[in-house]
Amino acid sequence: MNATIRHGVAAALLAPLACGPALAETWDMPTPYGDGIFLTQNVRQFAQDVSDATDGALEITVHSAQSLFPHEEIKNAIRSRQVPIGEIFLSRLNNEDLAYGVDSQPFLATSYDEAWNLWQAQKPVITDMLAEEGLKPLFAVAWPAQGLYTNGEIGSIDQMSGLRFRAYNAQLEEFAQLAGAAPVQVEAVDIPQAFTTGQVEAMITSPSTGADSKAWDFVTHYSPINAWIPKNIVLVNQRVFDGLPEDQQQAVLDAAAAAEERGWDMSRQEAEEKTQILRDNGITVYEPSPELVEGLKAIGDRMLDTWQSQAGDEAQQILSDYRGQ
Repeated sequence: MNATIRHGVAAALLAPLACGPALAETWDMPTPYGDGIFLTQNVRQFAQDVSDATDGALEITVHSAQSLFPHEEIKNAIRSRQVPIGEIFLSRLNNEDLAYGVDSQPFLATSYDEAWNLWQAQKPVITDMLAEEGLKPLFAVAWPAQGLYTNGEIGSIDQMSGLRFRAYNAQLEEFAQLAGAAPVQVEAVDIPQAFTTGQVEAMITSPSTGADSKAWDFVTHYSPINAWIPKNIVLVNQRVFDGLPEDQQQAVLDAAAAAEERGWDMSRQEAEEKTQILRDNGITVYEPSPELVEGLKAIGDRMLDTWQSQAGDEAQQILSDYRGQ
């Protein structure tokens, strides 16, 4: 067989392969929260929507409960392209810039409408900041407003003095210290063990986390103080995203927009349902006393004054835009 014939045969054999279907791309997606949390359920639906919209050409495998990376490593794993996408608690990044943690400032935004308006002010600022690190925010979803979990009813700030207090970000550490409590860093998945071993005695967190961690096993009282409404955010590596075909990029963006809208609706429903679950399992749910509210808001005002004295131009712009709405 001469060279011309051999080349012709080879081309004929390779032609069907070249025209065949492209292999599906799979993205691993770490998230720090367990499967019982509505945010994880929302992320799984986002992944399914992407798969459906791309006919399986892009599959996203969700790894929940820190099973792939610890929470604190997820952002850098996305940035370094160890994974292309992931979910984190946004205000964990507060130590990088105060702009990331404005949603965890106590009593700045205490309703869903206020939290949504704050996100609209925050989003363009942190989008530009994340772009400098090669990251792109896809969507953010609010947790239910944060409530107070204790053993026994807390009637005033003075009764929090000396309690070992679970913290999950810098703001909550500062809050605990101003209340006279001792902050202890504990991830959501470790809450039951932390209470059981006496590592912590009280916490401020959502009814979602309280129900998911079966708080009735280690505390007796819950008060919906609506301290703040923090958010989770889903980030994608910009370079990896840009490498997708345009139709797949659009599918991801469309699924993200749907996930954000769905997630906020789920959060509203979650707040009601999970608070009822706390009641049904024996936790006493009580409205905070005027004295406690006054003390909590006083701490919030002190924290916001400190925040404003330390915040850079970007963070100050968020607060200005939010208050100007």
